[in-house]
Amino acid sequence: MSVLDAYRDKRALVLGGGGFIGQWVAAKLHARGADVAVAARDALSATRLLRAHGVTCDVRAADLARSGEATRLVRVFKPQIVFNLAGYGVDRGERDELAMQQLNCDLVGELAAAVESDAHWSGQVLVHAGSALEFGEVGGDLADPWRCAPTTSYGFTKLEGARALAQISRRRGLRAVCARLFTVYGPGEHAGRLLPSLIDAAQGSGPVPLSAGLQQRDFTYVEDVAEGLLRIGAIGDPIEARALNLATGRLASVREFVEIAAHLLGLPRARLEFGALPTRAEEMRHGPVSTGTLRALCDWAPSATIAEGVRRTIAFRQRLAR
Repeated sequence: MSVLDAYRDKRALVLGGGGFIGQWVAAKLHARGADVAVAARDALSATRLLRAHGVTCDVRAADLARSGEATRLVRVFKPQIVFNLAGYGVDRGERDELAMQQLNCDLVGELAAAVESDAHWSGQVLVHAGSALEFGEVGGDLADPWRCAPTTSYGFTKLEGARALAQISRRRGLRAVCARLFTVYGPGEHAGRLLPSLIDAAQGSGPVPLSAGLQQRDFTYVEDVAEGLLRIGAIGDPIEARALNLATGRLASVREFVEIAAHLLGLPRARLEFGALPTRAEEMRHGPVSTGTLRALCDWAPSATIAEGVRRTIAFRQRLAR
């Protein structure tokens, strides 16, 4: 019996369920027999994405930046657990400072104040997806979830949201946690990100401009991330720190990721122009990410290698194209 069987017949609400990671969380919950509801900016788009996963569930359009919307959804659905995958600022085109504050911080505080414990559910009542960019300039293994020095508006507002969750959940005696995500990749990523860009390049010709690729990242396959969020959600005791890292604990350079993906996509190495683009200023520099808390609480860690994750991404896209 899997720990994920605890979700059978339980009411779960996924905010941002039409997004990259949210759709996978909803699919995992559905596969485990949960009664899933999804809130998304575009309900029609979210419904189509979820159908690609074989998921049919209640999908509602919601403007989560609007004060009171999250509270209304909690009152309507009465979820036993909420997964918050809503956020703003990951994509380069998302630079509205007010939207960052509303979706990365205010929404999280509102959720922490709105959710309620249920006698028939022993796990967490709120699992919020945080970001590695909350750590910012901090080096080392990032084991201390509150030793943070964000350098971007996105990282700062995500950290403020995590702090609001911790403060409110402690005051209310709620089981709630921020799961910090690192470099997540896989089916559903937005166009312009690294792997989708390589997949698109493989269909064409000509040089592929890239940074030098020396930066080290913890690449985590999206399906592993979704499973990790569910496993964290099933933890029955309060998590004292109210935050933990959800990552592989292994670093690889961007260049290594590109070369593995290019090989699997049949993209000739000669087309890869490393160093043609500058390295982004907000790139983090740290050691292998500490996953000790995740392993201790869940007896589990993400296992897909980069090659496995890329192969599964290619296979998923091929299934959709049939």
